[in-house]
Amino acid sequence: MTALKQYQRIEATGLWRPSPDEQRREVVVSIGEATLTISDFNDSALTHWSLAALERQNPGTYPAVFNPDGDPGETLELAKSESTMIEAIDRLQRAIDRARPHPGRLRWLSVAGVVLAVLAVLLFWLPAALQRHVIAVVPEIKRQEIGDTILQRIERVSGKACSSPDAQESLDQLAKRTGVRQIMILPAGLPDSLSLPGGTVLLNRALVEDHEDPAVAAGYVIAARARAVQKKPLDDLLDRTGPTAAFRLLTTGELTPEIVDAYTEEVLSQPRPEIADNDLLAIFAQAALPSTPYAYARDITGETVLGLIEADPMAGRTLEQVLPDRDWVRLQNICGQ
Repeated sequence: MTALKQYQRIEATGLWRPSPDEQRREVVVSIGEATLTISDFNDSALTHWSLAALERQNPGTYPAVFNPDGDPGETLELAKSESTMIEAIDRLQRAIDRARPHPGRLRWLSVAGVVLAVLAVLLFWLPAALQRHVIAVVPEIKRQEIGDTILQRIERVSGKACSSPDAQESLDQLAKRTGVRQIMILPAGLPDSLSLPGGTVLLNRALVEDHEDPAVAAGYVIAARARAVQKKPLDDLLDRTGPTAAFRLLTTGELTPEIVDAYTEEVLSQPRPEIADNDLLAIFAQAALPSTPYAYARDITGETVLGLIEADPMAGRTLEQVLPDRDWVRLQNICGQ
C-alpha cells in the first residue's frame, strides 16, 4: 500500500482503556500493514486493532477517541498533539476503503451500463428498425395515396399539373417506355425530375418543351428511377421527417399535413442526390434508352458527364423510337392547352 510506506515508522502515545470498568493507561501506538498495535512501554503488545474496522467516536473534536468496530467500550484516546498519527489513521482507512470491493457501486455501474445500452438501442437501432419495418409493410396502394398527397402539396407551389386529352396518351406511352407507373408534367416549382412514393415521376415542363429529342425527358425520368432504386421515395420521406412520421404511419396509416409540408418544402429546395454513373447507366440499359441526350442536356459541353457519353449502353445500336414525332409534339404542347 503506497500510503502505508509514509507512516510505517510513526508512533504516538495515547490513553487506552480495555473496558468501561477499567482505568485508562498510557500506551504506545504504532501502525502496521493493516493493523493498529497498542503496546506498553516495555514494547509488549497489548492488543491489535484492524484499521479497516476502526471507528472514530468524535470526528473533528479532540482528544480523538477510537474504538474497534462493534466494541465502543474499548477506547483509545489520542491528543491533538498526535495529529500525525490521527492523520495517518484517517488516510490509511481511506486507502483501505478504496481498495476493497464496493458491491453497491458495482451494481450501480451495472445498472448504468444497462440503461446506457437501452438508450443506445432506443436512439440508434430502434428508429432505423422501425423505419425499415414501415417500408416493408406499407402496401403499394398506400404509397400511391401518399404520393398523390405530396403532389397536391407541390401543386400549391408549382401550379396544377398540366393535362390535355390529346397529350395524355403520349404521356402514358412515355411512362411505359421508361418503366414508371405514371408521369406528371408540372408548369413550375420543380428543378428537373422527382420520383414520388407509389411510382409517379414529376417532370418540369421545360424538359419537354425545350428539347426536340424525347430521349432527354426520358433520361430525366430514368434519373428519377435510379434515385428511387438507390433510396425508395417513402424511405427518403421518413428519413427527412424522422421517427415520429414512421410511427404515425405505422399506427394510423396516415401522415399529418405538417409532415407532408415539411417533406415537400425540403425536397423542392435541396439539390437532388448524386447518382454514380454505373448505377444510372444500368437503368438506361434496362430501359434500352440512350444516356447521351440526357448527358448533354445536363452539360452541353459534355465535360462533367463524360462517363454517361462514353459508356452509353445504346451507342452503336439500332434505337427504338422513344415516341413518334406526332406524339412528342402533342406532349410538348401539354402545358399550353
